[in-house]
Amino acid sequence: MTASKGNPQGQSRNRFPEGAGHGGNRFPEVWGRVPPRHKNFTGRDEQISALRGGLLNQVTAVVPHSPSDPVVPHTLHGYGGVGKTLMAVEYAHRYRAEYDLVWWIMADQPGLVDSALAHLAPHLGLPGPAVTGVEDAADAVLEALRKGEPYSRWLLIFDNADEPEELTEVIPQGPGHVLITTRNHRWEGVAETVPVNVFSEHESVEFLKKRIPRGITTAEAVELSEALGYLPLALEQAGALQSETGMSTQEYLRLLSERTGPLLREGKPPEYPKPMTAAWQLSVEKLKENLPEAMELLRCCAFFGPEPIPRDLFFPVDDGPIRPEMAALMDDPIRLSKAIGQLGRYALVRLDQANRTIQVHRLIQALLREELDEATQESIRVEVWSLLSAAAPNSFTDAASQARYFELLSHMRPAGVAESERPEVRRFALNMLNFLYVSGNFETAGRYAENFIEKWTADSGEEDSFVLEAQAKYANRLRDLGSYIASHDLNLAILPRMRRTLGHAHPETLSVLSGLGADYRARGDFWQAREHDEEVLRQYQEAFGPNDTATLRAMNSLALDHALTSDFAGAQSKHERAYMLFKRSGPTGASPTLLAFWSGLAQVVRLAGDYTEACDLGEDALAYGREHLGVDDPRTLRTQVDLAIARRLSGELDEALELGQDAHSRYLRLHGINHPSTLAAAMCLANLWRMTGELAGALELAEDTDMRYAQAYGADHPYKHGCTSNVALLYRLMGDPARSRSMNESALTALEARLGRNHHYTLAAATNLASDLAALGEAKNATRLGRGTLRRYRSLLGEEHPSSLACASNLVLDLRAEQETDDADAMAEHTFTGFLRALGREHSFTGAAGEGRRLVADFDPPLL
Repeated sequence: MTASKGNPQGQSRNRFPEGAGHGGNRFPEVWGRVPPRHKNFTGRDEQISALRGGLLNQVTAVVPHSPSDPVVPHTLHGYGGVGKTLMAVEYAHRYRAEYDLVWWIMADQPGLVDSALAHLAPHLGLPGPAVTGVEDAADAVLEALRKGEPYSRWLLIFDNADEPEELTEVIPQGPGHVLITTRNHRWEGVAETVPVNVFSEHESVEFLKKRIPRGITTAEAVELSEALGYLPLALEQAGALQSETGMSTQEYLRLLSERTGPLLREGKPPEYPKPMTAAWQLSVEKLKENLPEAMELLRCCAFFGPEPIPRDLFFPVDDGPIRPEMAALMDDPIRLSKAIGQLGRYALVRLDQANRTIQVHRLIQALLREELDEATQESIRVEVWSLLSAAAPNSFTDAASQARYFELLSHMRPAGVAESERPEVRRFALNMLNFLYVSGNFETAGRYAENFIEKWTADSGEEDSFVLEAQAKYANRLRDLGSYIASHDLNLAILPRMRRTLGHAHPETLSVLSGLGADYRARGDFWQAREHDEEVLRQYQEAFGPNDTATLRAMNSLALDHALTSDFAGAQSKHERAYMLFKRSGPTGASPTLLAFWSGLAQVVRLAGDYTEACDLGEDALAYGREHLGVDDPRTLRTQVDLAIARRLSGELDEALELGQDAHSRYLRLHGINHPSTLAAAMCLANLWRMTGELAGALELAEDTDMRYAQAYGADHPYKHGCTSNVALLYRLMGDPARSRSMNESALTALEARLGRNHHYTLAAATNLASDLAALGEAKNATRLGRGTLRRYRSLLGEEHPSSLACASNLVLDLRAEQETDDADAMAEHTFTGFLRALGREHSFTGAAGEGRRLVADFDPPLL
């Protein structure tokens, strides 16, 4: 068993002792994507023993000496056809009883490795990629593996990796084992390498006697092995052909000798081993004689990727450009099944009966493609595009559809889907972008979108409708990744072309128009966003009616604009309408849209000063998000941060702190430290620490977050200036009012320039600056600034909004300092009565006003 946490590091370093009390036939708790064991696996005992010993003694298999101890992956290295993958499969099966988790990852397309890791998340008790997105789920998996929770005895196998740099970020640290198969010698510099070479003569003979149980003598096996260069894949081909056809070894050797000369004259590339090429062609010739349609199926498989191909992709396609021989084969399920079986018996494909997949070695695929003329290659490539697009579901959100898209994704690039000009194939490609977005794989979606845009623009021009849709999706991914300027510029560029090509009222055109509003918000241009989104809503209402979901989303966006421009009443009215109309339509199951509307309503109720109602709404919304979307879903966490703010403002500090700390830690794990959502959670936490007396920690966190806001949004974004005012507030509370004053003056000037004097961000900074002046003994200036700020607050939010009351309560103190006792007394009574009505007698703000303590105006940046 795994060493206990209490064991000192000086004890045994072996966390995977042999036996471990498990039966040899025991399967791990998690056994994912591992190919079936090869029944004729032979030899390799020395290499497998070296691999096992190395894994048991490596750094990753022990309690680390320090958190910086690196993972040392082990690699099986050798050229194509020597059996690296089969050896990894054998290791996984042979030692499966010693692991609690074994997970197989196809690593030849680095962009898909995150997806393979992400699909491990539910097996670790973590939200899956449908909930959090692929990158976030993959990061959570790596963190769980690092901690060894819930499994410390794990094995990850990355099959057919290329460059080491492509996997650096996804090799997990921790107590488990990492095994990599590769043809790239550069792994020798970064991993413990076990070389996998051709068979020995003894292993070759043993293998052939297993593969051809009757009909081959030891002497014949020795002769055949030598002729095939002891290459395992070639031996497998030869054994399969002889076993299937009854061909004698001498006949096979004669044909092999006849084929070798032409093969050498054809000048095959050096990566094609000559024995493999010869053996393969013999098998192909025999297959052509016995079942020619199976050969056509094999050629079709050569234009997929080398990953498993779902067998049900080979299904009749209506009006698709399918070759007649393939169409006839797919129309006859019995002959299709026979053809697949023949390919398996000749060892030209690897069949996984449990998962119903076909897999063709990349070397065989390359040889198959090379023998075809360009016209035939093109016809088969078009056929594969048609099969892929016909197999794609219309939905992107349910589990079955997402699993299907994930299977198809691994074949996108090898099949060259981006090269197609057929409408149904391009629609499939755009649907794949939708899937990548829904699953949260924003970076991969961006890379595919760039590829589509480049190729389709060259083939069809920049005003092609598919090009424009791909550009619109790419703009959204840029915004998701924080590239706000690039998103805005792209949307501006494609909008006129969208209107010319698709029309002003087309859903894609309106989506781009709505995206521009989001760009304006992200850039801090709140008034421009509001004006823009008013027009967007009008166009949606005209095109789709007032109650359509797309129209309600546009209304929700406009509500956000109203809140960002200090019109809380207008924002609340729109949020309520969007929420109620959408909820009345009865969305079934998990609805991110419903949660967005719900949490938006809770946020604006809090901004309007009704903290109790905001807590009630936020609590219900958070419960919905956790139940239906998951605790780590970004929309759930956004609701949680807003609820933490509402709890803090209502005086429930313990509950608020628990929510805020939890949300911040989850955002750090899911998104990293520089993501805007993480920054908002960090500022929320800094405000909580300030209110619970942890001033030093609050200042450190607030200063770091303030700096990161400048990097994320730009130095002149309103959020940046609001965060600066929070930092200034902490300096004053820690005894440095002069520094606070300087920072608040800078923030106030910038906010007035960006948002005007009558914006709630500006007035909050002015409230804090008045407190700085008072602390510096400048009561007259504090009073003057306080009077003007209070007047604007009351005009903007009303006399009994908590922000107006806080400003008035502080002004009472400054009036007393200026000996304006009558005015101070009258305002104090009026303010205390207002607090009683707005928040109640027990609220801390009411108590502070009654006791003559100064209140603060802090800033909580909304998540856009």
